[in-house]
Amino acid sequence: MEQVQWKVDGMDCTTCALNIHKYLEKQGMKNVKVNFATGDVIFENINEVAEEKISKGIKDLGYTINTATGHTHIGKEKVKFLSTHLQRFWFCFPFTAVLMLHMIPGINIPDISHWVQLGLTIPVYIVGMSFFGKSAIKSIRNRVPNMNVLIAVGSSAAFVYSLYGSLTGQAHEYMFYETAATIITLVFLGNYLEDASIASTQRELNKLAKSQKVMANMIAFDDEHKEQIFPVENTMLRVGDLVLIRSGEQVPIDCKILWGDVHVNEAIITGESVPVHKLAKDKLIGGSVITDGTVKAQVTAVGNDTVLSGIINMVKQAQGEKPPVQKLADRISAIFIPLVLIIAVATLTVSWIVLKEFTPALMRSIAVLVIACPCAMGLATPAAIAVGLGRAAKTGILFRNATSLETFKDIKQVVFDKTGTLTTGNFEIAGFNSQVEEEEFKRIVFSLEKYSNHPIAKTISENWKTKNDIRWKKIDEIKGLGMQAEDMGGNQYTAGSYKAAEGLTKEDHHNIYILQNGKLIGWIDVKDEIRAEAKPVIDYLHTKNIETILLSGDRKAKCNELAAQLGIDTVYAEQTPEQKLQKIGELSEKVPTAMVGDGINDAPALAKATIGISMNEASQIAVQSAQVILMNHGLKNLPTALGLGKHTYLTIKQNLFWAFAYNIVAIPVAAFGFLTPTFGALVMGMSDVVLAINSVRLFVKKVV
Repeated sequence: MEQVQWKVDGMDCTTCALNIHKYLEKQGMKNVKVNFATGDVIFENINEVAEEKISKGIKDLGYTINTATGHTHIGKEKVKFLSTHLQRFWFCFPFTAVLMLHMIPGINIPDISHWVQLGLTIPVYIVGMSFFGKSAIKSIRNRVPNMNVLIAVGSSAAFVYSLYGSLTGQAHEYMFYETAATIITLVFLGNYLEDASIASTQRELNKLAKSQKVMANMIAFDDEHKEQIFPVENTMLRVGDLVLIRSGEQVPIDCKILWGDVHVNEAIITGESVPVHKLAKDKLIGGSVITDGTVKAQVTAVGNDTVLSGIINMVKQAQGEKPPVQKLADRISAIFIPLVLIIAVATLTVSWIVLKEFTPALMRSIAVLVIACPCAMGLATPAAIAVGLGRAAKTGILFRNATSLETFKDIKQVVFDKTGTLTTGNFEIAGFNSQVEEEEFKRIVFSLEKYSNHPIAKTISENWKTKNDIRWKKIDEIKGLGMQAEDMGGNQYTAGSYKAAEGLTKEDHHNIYILQNGKLIGWIDVKDEIRAEAKPVIDYLHTKNIETILLSGDRKAKCNELAAQLGIDTVYAEQTPEQKLQKIGELSEKVPTAMVGDGINDAPALAKATIGISMNEASQIAVQSAQVILMNHGLKNLPTALGLGKHTYLTIKQNLFWAFAYNIVAIPVAAFGFLTPTFGALVMGMSDVVLAINSVRLFVKKVV
């Protein structure tokens, strides 16, 4: 199965995205995500259909594929003349301005001949129909009419009506050339403003994308094995290459320090501007900035495998998701265009009968067509989601899907794991006791714990490292219990929690128990410190009437002690992964529940919770199981994640209210003759801008 990510140009509204979505599903593509605001199209090609065939099908729908590589394009590409809304607007503006001069108060100009007006309108009409008309025809052919159908029909009605007057010698009664030209020109202006507004919602993601392409100082060796340094674009680097990074420079790509130590600002990834001290063997994330020091480092990941690319792709995929609140808007958008066409015909018919004049009836009908705005309903959710996810990424919060943003509004309780989540996971050995030689005991423990990802195991293996470790015949990590191994002589060893030693000792307060052939040979105690941000986060949740719960596999006494220090409401201790999963299921059934964890044993519970939240230092399986990832010791960002979720949903509701209210009010006003088609075209373009501006407020809005 291959995931494909394309950039598709030419999408103007939600119906365009719907066209592409339906086409890809018909071709057998799965997990299709189309974001018309960003142009990103992501899908899984499970049947391995030729990409050339899919690409041709999308082009036949009237859209163009910018790239099939999945890489983000940096910088400005040369565009063809009249290929952008701004270019089309400036082309049409001079012709339309001359046609509109007689409408400006205080300017006395002689009447322009209707033939001259026709000559001025034709270039505008041709440019307009090359875009609106072509798009309208393709959308009708694909049985998903878009808003360009309304613009094409409205402007064509005014143009053809005026042309009929010119050809039949009745020009003074049928003179509406300026109406046709003005509709086209103003809608091009509105589309440009809409595009510019939507682009501003992508600014945080664009900042990340621009950080992907920089120059690097590559280290190479000549024939005499002398070190040579020369600049290369980071896209040319490969895994294993050596680079030199100096103070003030941006880390060009993910790498590992081989020599030197530096202070690094990782704000672009984590949202934390305080420099982090990095030493040999530490990893540097591409896009971060060296604030002090110089290092030589080895490239560890390139292309889409880098941390920054992973973040950008995750955000793009999440932006293409449709949260539940968008479903109503999608259902209405699907029938909106045909409904507006019916209303326009009804307006023409009824007005003609009541007014007994065709011309004003036609103007009302055109006004209905022009002022209707299905784009507003389609834009309401994507604009807010794009801003919410963009701000989250800048802050160091990654949402795997847009649904999680919306779901946050309902969270009533937050469940925390203990080790590595509420505590730092930075342990030190507080004491130990052994029934065998001390060196032998340390050798056994190191040989077992070096294979574990648990923070306590990592601390012990780093402190008791030896080259004389035991070669195991087999070794396994049993979730919720610990490490079990068998050596070449058939001896059985275990390093685990009290459950492993239950019945062998009554001392249940130690962290690690070591067994040899079923006999207890020693125990180890470690100390862990509470995260500085843990108490403020718990206090914040209580101010929002959110219940806090500690769910841990650790001993009850230690869990109760931690809960008392932090003010946590409820404690469930000594839980196996199966019990954690069951408990989370029970809690989530009662009320929407978020789970914050980081270990292998948390993965099933993270997946089961209403929302699973993982720390990015967590085990890979925990990260993959979570819907939300907090970067760089990001527990402090939990309130921001909750606040962003709630305020993004509030913004979506505000946008949808405006979109529905605008159309419900504007269409009847136009139908009753209170709006001209010209003013309607201007108002229609501005309606989308209002939504985008309201969404952009999320960048600066206080959410915590």
